[in-house]
Amino acid sequence: MNTINHPIPNAANAHATGQSAGQRASRAQFVASDDKELLRAARDLTKDLAEARDDIYWLDLLTSAGIGYAAMAGAILVSSVPLAVLLGLVSALALYRALMFIHELTHLHRDALPGFRTGWNAMIGVPLLTPSFMYEGVHTLHHKRTQYGTVEDPEYLPLALMKPWSLPLFVLIALLAPVALLFRFAVLVPLGAVLPPVRRMVWQRFSALSINPKFRRRPPEGDMRPRVFRLELAGFVWSWVLIGSVFLLGWRPILIALGIVSFTAVLNQLRTLVAHLWENEGKPMTVTAQFLDSVNVPPPGRIAELWAPVGLRYHALHHLMPSMPYHSLPEAHRRLADKLGLESTYHGANHPGMVVLVGRIARSTMGRR
Repeated sequence: MNTINHPIPNAANAHATGQSAGQRASRAQFVASDDKELLRAARDLTKDLAEARDDIYWLDLLTSAGIGYAAMAGAILVSSVPLAVLLGLVSALALYRALMFIHELTHLHRDALPGFRTGWNAMIGVPLLTPSFMYEGVHTLHHKRTQYGTVEDPEYLPLALMKPWSLPLFVLIALLAPVALLFRFAVLVPLGAVLPPVRRMVWQRFSALSINPKFRRRPPEGDMRPRVFRLELAGFVWSWVLIGSVFLLGWRPILIALGIVSFTAVLNQLRTLVAHLWENEGKPMTVTAQFLDSVNVPPPGRIAELWAPVGLRYHALHHLMPSMPYHSLPEAHRRLADKLGLESTYHGANHPGMVVLVGRIARSTMGRR
């Protein structure tokens, strides 16, 4: 039977997708071949959802950035510690949402949303010292059919197969991200301008938002080169404005700002920790296996929208349709879930939440002491 038109209520249907009735689909079942019905459904049911709407992108970005910076200013200015902490939390969550648009920038067609990349860099990328070039040309490697989950994937580590201490270290190292970025732009960028070996080292190892320590970035090409130059120059100037602010405003503003950005970095690292199951040992995978190694955290739960904003709660679905704009993913998920049913391969990538996923990965590492 066709799994597009029917859920899998019996053994005959289950055999068509490599699973038994009532059993959750697993990555191991699709190592050799794809679930063609799933891929066909993803293509056919979502054709009308592929256009990015500039009104949604701009309103979401402007609102998130506005709330984030206003709350940060409030946290710096108020004298009440509890209120400052509350405002800092609001700022971190809002700026985190605005920061996550960097993921959308890597997938948007170059002619879509004119000016959005420039606007995002001006409002978020440069001020938070994470300009778009640090993800553009990097994240797309993670989506390459033959590179996902391999040593050439900048965004993959087999975390579920590593030692138990690797998980807390993976998360806590993100606390240092703001200071490391400030050092990169304030010190390493000008050093690289006069010392070519430093410039090569900085570009290869410290110019990508990656988690794979073996990844080395290739030199920028084409229109990326002048864009990198402009954004590196802007980042250098802004980093020294931040450092210089200490002499004019004291330590309080920059320490609070760094604390807020550190929180966003840790939150993003936690999201990264549960974006995949991290069970691949370096071999190329089919699209279906990549999908099942990735994670959806769909409704009814609402808290996932805070820690996985801008469509990232549908990360597995994103791996099926990387160019689908974030605002279309909820409707795409609804259509696929309704059509395919709870016993389909599609349901195998749906998970209840962060705590359950962290527990699963942690249990996997416990057997590798």
